[in-house]
Amino acid sequence: MRADSTPDRDASAAEHFTGSADSTVRIAVLDDYQNVAREFGDWHTLPANTEVTVFDEHIADPSELVRELEPFHVVAAMRERTAFPSEVLRAMPNLKLLVTTGMGNAAIDTRAAAELGVTVCGTGNGMRAGADWSTTSELTWGLILAVARAIPREDRAVRTGGWQHTVGKDLAGGTLGVLGLGRIGAQVAAVGRAFGMEVLAFSENLTAERAREAGARAVDKRELFAASDVVTVHTKLGERTRGLVGRAELDLLGPDSILVNTSRGPIVDERELLSALHEGRIGGAGLDVFEREPLPADDPWRHAPRTVLTPHIGYVSENTYRAFFTETVEDIRQFLAGTPVRVLNAD
Repeated sequence: MRADSTPDRDASAAEHFTGSADSTVRIAVLDDYQNVAREFGDWHTLPANTEVTVFDEHIADPSELVRELEPFHVVAAMRERTAFPSEVLRAMPNLKLLVTTGMGNAAIDTRAAAELGVTVCGTGNGMRAGADWSTTSELTWGLILAVARAIPREDRAVRTGGWQHTVGKDLAGGTLGVLGLGRIGAQVAAVGRAFGMEVLAFSENLTAERAREAGARAVDKRELFAASDVVTVHTKLGERTRGLVGRAELDLLGPDSILVNTSRGPIVDERELLSALHEGRIGGAGLDVFEREPLPADDPWRHAPRTVLTPHIGYVSENTYRAFFTETVEDIRQFLAGTPVRVLNAD
């Protein structure tokens, strides 16, 4: 679905932006699933000759995406929800500005955009000083607790007239394995210590000293999975980390342990994880990210046992969205004024 709005403002230098008799600058806001872009962004500050169209449903097919976006000069993308590879960008001759929330987006071919004369700009994330990335670490612990104590199942039982059905898993005295001890991983580790858990950590370049600073003990990947009651994934997706968690790691984790992934879906081999869950080779999983997003209606994850699933909402919070959309509007306004900011594909 899409809806248009035109700010009631005086025209600016943007009125010659399109290079045609029609001086309207058409702006598309993509993947606004919750219909909140207008609430969190000050779109009224844009020039009068701008027209904003909000898309609240994902367009998965590249050909359909190109058709829908053909008239637009500016596209505002939400994180990596919609990909803009070279072939898509080359099929959008009217596009002049592509804004992504965040200061990096692996789903945008920034080099191709530069070659085509398309400026790519980013935004901050609006987190308070000293609390960077806390939204994802908070959700991580929500998933850990929800799986360990079977909160969704017990909630459903109460609402349908039932009572106790499960025996919760204790975290205190257990071991938390953090796969990737960056900013998010370190915050997750701190909460684990507060719960009385021993914290182990692994990543390719992690040093013993860095792990100690975060209150963790550096181990190799095999020990992390073999010794942990809960493993939580916080490494970036790349060639080295794609499929980093597979059959061998899940078998080491065992039938009483939990895997949580709030990073990127392809870091975990989804087929192996589904098999491990159905066969009882792993105790449970909490997932915020998937190989394919949004999940198709018939996706097997929707029926996976002993799981708590969320729709990639690790970064979805009021503070983050306010910064995302406020700075998206600023990026557009400054670009139209000839003074672009937060450019990601400058020479």
